[in-house]
Amino acid sequence: MPRRTTVRRRGVLASAAALSLAALGGLTGCSVPPPPRRKARAADPAPGLPIGGTRRAQLMQIAAHPDDDLYFMNPDGQRMLDAGVPVVCVYVSAGEHDGKNHVPGRGRANTPADRPAYSSARHQGLRQSYAEALGLGRFTPWQKDVVTLRGGRTAEINTLAHGDRRVELIYLNLPMHTPRRWMALPALWSDRALDLRTVVSADSPVTTSSTYDFDGLVDVLAGLMETYRPTVIHTLDPDPDIQHSDEKKRKFDSEQPGYSDHADHTAVASFSWAAMIRRVAEASESGGEVPAFAATAFRGYYNRHWPKNLPSAVLKEKAAHLVPYGGDVSWQCGNPSGCGDYSVGGDRPLKNVKGWVRATHHRHPDQGPVVVTGQDGRLTAYGVLGLRAVRWRETAPGSGLWTDPEDLGGGPLAPALGAATLKDGRVLLFALRFSALGGHGGANHRELVVLEQRSPDGPFHAWKGLDNPERGDDRGRRIGVPVAVAAPDGRVHVFVRNADKGVSTRVRRADGGWERWRQLPGDAEVQDGLQALVDGRGRVHLFAAGRAEIRHWVDGREDKPLPVAGDPVAAVATAAAVDVYFRAPAAPQLLRTPATGGTPRSASFDGYGTVAAAADARGTVLLGRDLRGRLRLRRGDALHTRTQGAVPVGNAALRLTPRGALAVGLGADAHPWTWRPEAPTTG
Repeated sequence: MPRRTTVRRRGVLASAAALSLAALGGLTGCSVPPPPRRKARAADPAPGLPIGGTRRAQLMQIAAHPDDDLYFMNPDGQRMLDAGVPVVCVYVSAGEHDGKNHVPGRGRANTPADRPAYSSARHQGLRQSYAEALGLGRFTPWQKDVVTLRGGRTAEINTLAHGDRRVELIYLNLPMHTPRRWMALPALWSDRALDLRTVVSADSPVTTSSTYDFDGLVDVLAGLMETYRPTVIHTLDPDPDIQHSDEKKRKFDSEQPGYSDHADHTAVASFSWAAMIRRVAEASESGGEVPAFAATAFRGYYNRHWPKNLPSAVLKEKAAHLVPYGGDVSWQCGNPSGCGDYSVGGDRPLKNVKGWVRATHHRHPDQGPVVVTGQDGRLTAYGVLGLRAVRWRETAPGSGLWTDPEDLGGGPLAPALGAATLKDGRVLLFALRFSALGGHGGANHRELVVLEQRSPDGPFHAWKGLDNPERGDDRGRRIGVPVAVAAPDGRVHVFVRNADKGVSTRVRRADGGWERWRQLPGDAEVQDGLQALVDGRGRVHLFAAGRAEIRHWVDGREDKPLPVAGDPVAAVATAAAVDVYFRAPAAPQLLRTPATGGTPRSASFDGYGTVAAAADARGTVLLGRDLRGRLRLRRGDALHTRTQGAVPVGNAALRLTPRGALAVGLGADAHPWTWRPEAPTTG
């Protein structure tokens, strides 16, 4: 008999509107006036809450369909699993679609419809894929159990371990379609009255349906977060790009009308972020600790529309996980309902013209923690934990050890912070804020916010709202994460990708006042992950990777474009010029070109993903990942590879110090780490 385990139930928020209370109180100068403080189950955005953490790494991935993690969250998820981080994957829908597990070469009309069987076959495919990811045979038996969730709902849980590595798969099994609602999950997000009954997959230890409404799904996801205490949470994209396509192409791409993603992805991502907000609210009420987790949202069908960014070696590894998931009708896997999602197996993901597997993009790309050097020589790092800004300090100059996080509040925030340092040494932090995430047709508002330091190394003023360069909630949801740079004249320039996929900017004057938002010239569409810097002449440069070229602005004026890049670019101002580092789409070679243009040259730094660059009197330093995902640092002919330590979450920050170059990143245990590969120098 399968085991039955129970997830302990805690209280729930009274209504969806309460989810946005944390976003409305405690800020000054916001686009939405803050209401008076009230006693409610919503995390207070004011700073000073205690932050909990066990230093025990745990990854939770929340997907709409079986295979979303394989298509969109890898190789990030696989890298953590390889490093020994336990993984729990939560699949919200049953993945049953029309019930037809289509075998290539057979007509779909000749394939019988059996929704419980198709759901079961996709679950079997996941077991096969993750068994191989653990280094085991694809047909290795899993432990199948029933877990009791909040509200008395039940779900199937599959568990498999190999050595110190462990994977758990949880199937909530909400339907993709119902007789009344073709897109059931998006309807659940928006409809106040809708209830959905789960699909009972064939061959599952769960034998009865559960019922979900809007609040029930948020509550179950928050309860799973309470149980597993994840330090890293992967979700899909809650705010996909606006994408206008003709109806035939849109249906072929499986995208929702007007946006570049599947409607289920957007709905489940929205539920996931609402659940994170609720989890923080429940944990922190009455003086409780904010849970220490880092959140990452991954782009979905967005990959179809932009340059691909995975080199062949990384792509081959990523696509290999879809082979056992897709399975084959001839396999003897022991599951009577099927041995995978047959239309996905073999080399079909690589042949698919949609190209979803050929890229991995973050919704909120970052440049690693914000790192500054204090007046006493200690480093200070800023990041986001529990959807709130936090600050860590080095225990002593050059120690490489960090204090526990200090809560700076402001949540709920997207995971990437922008920053600028004023002439007097004070820091400005910029963030994208989920000001309202109500569902049920309620407000879905985003805004940019700033936190200004009162004195160098000191406390901060209250958070201040910078509004949104877009009008209305729908367009306002599409903005990117802010990047900022301080110019020699005392002005601070803030840049953000907007709903039209261009760039909007706002300037803080030297006297502390703010100008209005305006759009930079040019109609080319760019990706998020902007790069800003000031050159030796005091000019402000902005670079953005576009569809067909790298876009470049100097002091707000559009300059000559550069060759196309697959990822956000890195730029560095040397004594002589501004150099731009980038990888061509799907290429491992890092290239360097002057910002003024010219033939790109190899930088002898192969790998994948974004790169950081910095320069001092000793030359230019590059920081990035090799093809195995390991961190690498190069200065001149010296190449260093990080082979041990906490597995990085996202990108690492590059810092040049008198003792040499170092990298600062956030580990999967939600604690910062320091890597100092260069031998210490004096001077």
